[in-house]
Amino acid sequence: MRIIRGKNRGKILAAPKNLPVRPTTDMAKEGLFNVVENYLDWSEVRALDLYAGTGNISFEMASRGCEDITSVDSFRDCLRFIDKTATQLNYGAIKTSLGDAERFLKKTMHRWDFIFADPPYDYPDYSNLIALALERLHEDGLFVLEHSVDHDFQQHPACFDQRRYGSVHMSFFSLEAQGSTSDIAE
Repeated sequence: MRIIRGKNRGKILAAPKNLPVRPTTDMAKEGLFNVVENYLDWSEVRALDLYAGTGNISFEMASRGCEDITSVDSFRDCLRFIDKTATQLNYGAIKTSLGDAERFLKKTMHRWDFIFADPPYDYPDYSNLIALALERLHEDGLFVLEHSVDHDFQQHPACFDQRRYGSVHMSFFSLEAQGSTSDIAE
């Protein structure tokens, strides 16, 4: 995996082979950030990376100037890799948290401007994950869910866009989109 833009542009990061992860492809990551940068100024963003795995998305946000990133994963070795790499790259903005993403969202009182989630493609309860993420989102924030072709969230009231990057699909959610849907229904 490589960092696409920002202060560490082009930096290649080699994650240990034993991590139980499926890193977001460079093509999908580049597409994701091209869309997200139309909505957010990284220097003003508080970001949450759920199912962080190798930290691929967290490192990209830090390289682009995000100064408040929380990376959550349930595998200690993933977080060790993220911590070690963040130290090597001088990314003091990245904080890691060991635990289940849904449990983390239920317990935290924080809100974020940007939440990214990349759960296993066979994830059993996407609807609950989406609901929890939207509860922790700032009013003008953005939630992006990476998923397989087997799922389509375009009918969800908060989903305003869905993109495909090869075999990777990303759905984009916001409270503003959900509000505009309910305004139409009234």
